[in-house]
Amino acid sequence: MTTPPYGGGTLPKGGRSRMIHGVNGLDVHILEAGYENPGRPLALLLHGFPDLAYGWRHLIPVLADAGYHVVAPDQRGFGRTTGWMNGYDTPLAPFSLLNMTRDALGLVSALGYRRTTMLVGHDFGSPVAAYCALARPDVFPSVVLMSAPFPGPPAFPFNTAESEVSSPVQSNTDNQRLAAALAALDPPREYYQQYLSTRKANDDMWRPPQGLHAFLRAFFYVKSADWPGNKPHPLQARTAMELAKMPTYYVMDLGKTMPETVAPFQPSAAEVQTCKWLTEPELDIYTEEYGRTGFQGALQTYRVYSDPDLNAELRLFSGRTIDVPSLFVGGKSDWGTYAAPGALDIMRTMAATKMAGIELIDGAGHWIQQEQPGRLSELLLAFMKEAGGADHPSDFGLGGH
Repeated sequence: MTTPPYGGGTLPKGGRSRMIHGVNGLDVHILEAGYENPGRPLALLLHGFPDLAYGWRHLIPVLADAGYHVVAPDQRGFGRTTGWMNGYDTPLAPFSLLNMTRDALGLVSALGYRRTTMLVGHDFGSPVAAYCALARPDVFPSVVLMSAPFPGPPAFPFNTAESEVSSPVQSNTDNQRLAAALAALDPPREYYQQYLSTRKANDDMWRPPQGLHAFLRAFFYVKSADWPGNKPHPLQARTAMELAKMPTYYVMDLGKTMPETVAPFQPSAAEVQTCKWLTEPELDIYTEEYGRTGFQGALQTYRVYSDPDLNAELRLFSGRTIDVPSLFVGGKSDWGTYAAPGALDIMRTMAATKMAGIELIDGAGHWIQQEQPGRLSELLLAFMKEAGGADHPSDFGLGGH
């Protein structure tokens, strides 16, 4: 059986789409470039929500031209990658951060590499990349986190042996408390992650009244630098009052669906026409892929965040820090940098011990690799030069690589 050629003629020159079979139980769909010459260092790019490998299309050729073998997979639950179960009631454990870290490790190995030279994770791909660097620094000797700062793994309580009171602080109790406080605001509000974890979110977004294409257009637009309403700034605390300062696509009006939330921000035909980073034929790829799969596989990642058992397994890394060279890149117009109050500072001061810097790119909202691929590639290549990762390409492969 052959699937229709991927990308409808919109893939970058020199880029190709293919399947890698048998990776941690998955058949993984990847976009890649720079594969013609063996021995090139590997750049692995991990996307977030509701993105796809396709979201890296502008960056892939630039990194390939710089000498990398560039690989961007559709992550578990997304796009053309198969082998995961699609449904709200299927087990969540396969979508855990540690299993998605194993997906990345398995893919590197399947491609015939001992390690990556460049690892970049955007949005939900950021915590996956962070755990790659945390758990296997031998395989992932540097990491770039985009849009979602990493505040470190959940920790065991320290020095409590003499304490008479046990205080198991569960993240899901905190979440319930926050949800109640947001619902008590006037007007009542709801944190987007809570909404995306509900049973109805998939159907709301898959079959929205305005149509899938129009919904995705508004969603990409309102989270980009093109929407003038994005003026992000640090929030003082994780309280309902502070979080309610974020736009409604982050802290929604309670009872509204995501398609209803973004509908008022639908860009005009003229604005769509001038959007060079996401043209209509390019948006068609997203519409086609999500039209086929729905969103449930992608939405499982949000449910993982509030699952007590899956958070408990992350405590294996309690007290561990990212000790490989790291870089954080955000968009100046992206609320993602501040959506978890305090996370940016914790990452900078504690969670990552060799952080080269925090770079916020002008003219970029949430979709940095699509909105400003040129500036992003400059930052990535300068960081790699500093980290010393690309000096010995012959070290990075097996056999012929």
